[in-house]
Amino acid sequence: MTKNVRVRFAPSPTGPLHIGGVRTALFNYLFAKKHNGTFILRIEDTDQNRYVEGAEQYIINALNWCGIPYDEGPSTALRAGVNKNEKFGPYRQSERKHLYKKYADELIASGNAYYAFDTSEALHFHRTDHEAKGKTFIYNWHNRLKLSNSLSLNAEAVKAKLDAGEDYVIRFKSPQDETLHLTDMIRGDIKMDTNVLDDKVLFKSDGMPTYHLANIVDDHLMEITHVIRGEEWLPSLALHFQIYKAFGWEAPEFAHLPLILKPTGKGKLSKRDGDKLGFPVFPLLWTDPKTNEVSRGYKEDGYFPEAMINFLALLGWNPGTEQEIFNLDELINAFELERVNKSGARFDPDKIRWFNHHYMQVQSNEDLAELFLPIINEKFNVTSSAVERSQQNTISPSGRNDIDNNYVASVLGLIKERATFISDFWALSSYFFEAPKSHDEKASKKAFKEGTPEILNSVVSIINSIEDFSTENLQTEIKGWITTNNIGFGLVMMPLRLALVGALQGPDVFEIMFMIGKAETMKRIKKAIEVL
Repeated sequence: MTKNVRVRFAPSPTGPLHIGGVRTALFNYLFAKKHNGTFILRIEDTDQNRYVEGAEQYIINALNWCGIPYDEGPSTALRAGVNKNEKFGPYRQSERKHLYKKYADELIASGNAYYAFDTSEALHFHRTDHEAKGKTFIYNWHNRLKLSNSLSLNAEAVKAKLDAGEDYVIRFKSPQDETLHLTDMIRGDIKMDTNVLDDKVLFKSDGMPTYHLANIVDDHLMEITHVIRGEEWLPSLALHFQIYKAFGWEAPEFAHLPLILKPTGKGKLSKRDGDKLGFPVFPLLWTDPKTNEVSRGYKEDGYFPEAMINFLALLGWNPGTEQEIFNLDELINAFELERVNKSGARFDPDKIRWFNHHYMQVQSNEDLAELFLPIINEKFNVTSSAVERSQQNTISPSGRNDIDNNYVASVLGLIKERATFISDFWALSSYFFEAPKSHDEKASKKAFKEGTPEILNSVVSIINSIEDFSTENLQTEIKGWITTNNIGFGLVMMPLRLALVGALQGPDVFEIMFMIGKAETMKRIKKAIEVL
């Protein structure tokens, strides 16, 4: 590309950032980085009635957690010093409102816009009157001369209304009997009959622009080269194209992303779908400042940001290969807007869990241990048995008053392949940290036979005789004894596992014995002999 690519993600701070917004931000980010361009965050807060306290910071936090921070955007404590090029700021529309009146006036002067003085009551009358006749009221070429505006009134009447401080709006004057030829990078060529377009409001007498004017002016002044946004803005493309033309500005290239659909594939994904089916639709937890209602977030639900980004990238985009696992650099290299689908992409909660499981496996055990330790400490207040086991194992340094990180990392190396979330770890590994409080009843009936106590007592004797307590020595001695005495492996290994774990599950029995230590192993076996 010959231009310096500049793209923007322009959310409104009216609540938490929806998963669809995260995907829009991601596609903008990928496109910018693919072309060595600039990714901009612009906060479109012109509608102050819908402004929600904390929403802007939530958006920034979400982008940072996802690993797609902006290059230019609002200067906040979190992003202090990010704006090296202040030529294009400020990045909140509410801080730019002094700019827009000038451009609205330019459109009026060029005949591309006009003042409209219609009251809300008058407009309501026209709408209901049309509805009663089975019609739809559209404010445009076919009726604008019958309404109260600067096209139907003489200059003196218009001036009198403005001088009197009457409320007004400035509407765009959509042309009559024209066919617009528009181009979308995803959808191709689009034709639009201007006769069906209404004269949208661009500016209000309270000094605030509507989205349409502010959006175009800001994109022009910020030198945006590509507008990548959701499909819901496709109906506005004709208006935005015309506004660029009215100003005599070169329009950016447009790309409208497909909707993210419900898991059923029918209709746009909503928060209600997540609540109903048990999955978040927001990247981070959100607490509504007015109602205190708490909405779940992917971060707090235990998802890795890499899993979310990988999943979202494939919602509507196809790399053209069978590859599914992409890190961020690989996504940047592979991403092309031309490979984004036109049709909606079905949201699959099971698929993002699959991605999370994958990214769980590639995380280092040490990093996972840091995330798991708070859960362990919450389960018990670092019991003495935990300290003893830490001291018994060469994996953990002695003298610690808490559960050793290296020990936890070694445990996770044995069980993480069965886990999808950090929260799964405790159920899969609790017996590494404390003796089972009970033994599965069904498993006990299966594993414990008439001669089981005698067998387990022999195993205790073998364990006690092993001086070098290692996984290899345990396996050699116990399996050798089983073979020598011609005992079925199941008669030994099943009750042994049940004694150590409390159920017939878990990794290699000899690994478990080594990890919990010699004394704890014998203690658990003896306890099982007593109670089973």
